Amino acid sequence: MAGYRIRLAKDKGELVKRLVESDEDNAPFETYADAVMFAASLGYQRNQAVPLDDTIAKEPAPIAWEIFRSRGYDRAIRLLAIAKTEDVNVLSLSSPEAIAKQVHILEEYANGGLQILQDELRGIVDITHHLPLMLLKQQHPQESPPEFDLRQFL
Repeated sequence: MAGYRIRLAKDKGELVKRLVESDEDNAPFETYADAVMFAASLGYQRNQAVPLDDTIAKEPAPIAWEIFRSRGYDRAIRLLAIAKTEDVNVLSLSSPEAIAKQVHILEEYANGGLQILQDELRGIVDITHHLPLMLLKQQHPQESPPEFDLRQFL
């Protein structure tokens, strides 16, 4: 699968950089590949796969497939592909068409997940603290956080 690169939509590039780079060295993710896999998982979980248009981010640059493989994400990518297509042929590592399909599916789910994150994180200054809260809310949707009542301080 050498030579394949995972592209990001231009309008999501800044968000991905924000998820990885931080002035205080406390970014939620270590690498762009980590952030993309998180977004793809979120996109899959919420059934939001958004096709990439022709505007591809230059920063961050498309991420080499080898980075995903070295971090152990290749299996998760194949799982996303089979779940999306329900076709075992998409799992082939020797078919350029199957590999291109895996990459395409990853890009679409990542784009969908990044759209969700963009909406959820709009106006949030410290995303490091907000992401775990967002995940907890997702895990326990029936539990609403207690209302903050200023009267308790009077």
